[in-house]
Amino acid sequence: MLLDTYAWIEYFIGYEKGRIVKKIIRERECFTSAISLAEISYWLAKYNHNQEKFLSSVKKLSTMISLDNDLLEAAGRISYQKKKKIKDFGMIDAIILATSRAYSLPVVTGDKHFSEEEGTILL
Repeated sequence: MLLDTYAWIEYFIGYEKGRIVKKIIRERECFTSAISLAEISYWLAKYNHNQEKFLSSVKKLSTMISLDNDLLEAAGRISYQKKKKIKDFGMIDAIILATSRAYSLPVVTGDKHFSEEEGTILL
């Protein structure tokens, strides 16, 4: 399972959707794209949460997937195709989707941009 930023934030908040993510983490091998660290770090700073504590949890509870040239090039192509239908489809979403496809991992998210993607687990 590829946990995106939305999934991690729900996990940290701990409400109903967060409990679903916690269950997934306990039962399955989970991965996180390195790009999500930037988004998570931003959210933690915005809400004055402990960066070290939460980011170390992400790294401990999931395997980090680094970005490489092939992944980023694929993300560019995905972004171009997706923006034809979804005008606000962001580049970070494209990177997450490229990672999902490259590693054959379903994305765990609540982001509506992924709703039509096969294998997506919408929270």
